[in-house]
Amino acid sequence: MKKLSLFVVLLLFSTLSFAQDITQGTWYNQEKSGKIQFFKQGDKYFGKIVWLKEPNEAGKPRTDKQNPDEKLRTRPLIGLVNLKNFKQTDKDSWEDGEVYDPKNGKTYSCKMTLTSPTTLDVRGFIGLSIIGRTEHFTKAD
Repeated sequence: MKKLSLFVVLLLFSTLSFAQDITQGTWYNQEKSGKIQFFKQGDKYFGKIVWLKEPNEAGKPRTDKQNPDEKLRTRPLIGLVNLKNFKQTDKDSWEDGEVYDPKNGKTYSCKMTLTSPTTLDVRGFIGLSIIGRTEHFTKAD
């Protein structure tokens, strides 16, 4: 019985440790209309759109049509890096990043917190983090 209990504890610990790497797999946004793939460059974390529930509009790939820079309005949404420059501050938190919302063309300060192995809270804000909105991303795979 002790061996079984130890095995369960070790299995749980290894699962939690693995799950804390947000770069493993993809994450659904809150509406499940898109998937984000996180990646690391140097000591910073980034996220890009890799899947859209509705990838086309009028028979053509959806583009960043709300971007305030007219030159960028024709770039495809799939492949767009919209989460940038996050620093991991502890095993479950990433801060000092920014999130670009292609729905309105605005960029916000952002922090992320892994609240469970399958849930990532992404909080966009202006100025203080208490003035903002949290989206709950869920593990897709």
